[in-house]
Amino acid sequence: MMRSNPLKQKLAAGGTAYGTMVFEFNSPGLPAALVAAGAEFALYDMEHSGFTMKDMKEQFAYCRGIGLVPVVRPPSKTYATVATLLDIGAMGLMFQMVESAEEAAELVRWTRYPPRGQRGAMFGGAHDDYAPGDVAQKMRGADERTFVLAMIETRKGAENLESILAVDGVDGGHLGQFDLSLSLGIPAQFERPEIQTTIDRLTATCKRLGKTAACMAPTLDTARDWQRRGFRMISYSYDTGLVQDSLSAGIRALKSDT
Repeated sequence: MMRSNPLKQKLAAGGTAYGTMVFEFNSPGLPAALVAAGAEFALYDMEHSGFTMKDMKEQFAYCRGIGLVPVVRPPSKTYATVATLLDIGAMGLMFQMVESAEEAAELVRWTRYPPRGQRGAMFGGAHDDYAPGDVAQKMRGADERTFVLAMIETRKGAENLESILAVDGVDGGHLGQFDLSLSLGIPAQFERPEIQTTIDRLTATCKRLGKTAACMAPTLDTARDWQRRGFRMISYSYDTGLVQDSLSAGIRALKSDT
């Protein structure tokens, strides 16, 4: 039997899941440390990190059997990249800068086997735990467990977010507040009404369609605000940010004692 995706199941049932984004650290112990901290998923970023396919294959293997669901933002939106990431064990994909329903539908097709899509066949490998078994059953299991997020992070994507999120196979929309602010010509001005209106449209549309609103919240205050407003998949900060914040807080406290 193909392993299921507890993150997708929990979110589809209306639950809320917590994790973090990973840009820099890819040590063997990272997934276990994240689970010990309470994370349910790790969202690996290949677009901005320099992580290789080998890095990801190793991380996906470390996630196996410990309850951590690996989701990845690919370095590019190509079929070959998506197919490889799925074959080496990714259980979810977060696609950057999705701007239309047509694009979203094409991305979904890459993640599904025929007749629902065009994913190529490779069985007895990392994604099905190197195990024997009925191929048709594996195909159904893989289609059911693969989690797809469309990032809303451009002006055009924000304009079309309702139609993007309505695409069958898109499980949710992920806010990309930084790139969205750049696209709108208001760099990092997150309190501007253009950003705040998009946030509320995203969460309201996801709620109406029964899908998941996802985000990366850099601070606890932001995470609480966005959770209250309807985000249900929350990446609390990111690996280097968490280390720097914790270390700087400790060092400031120790210096204040001297």
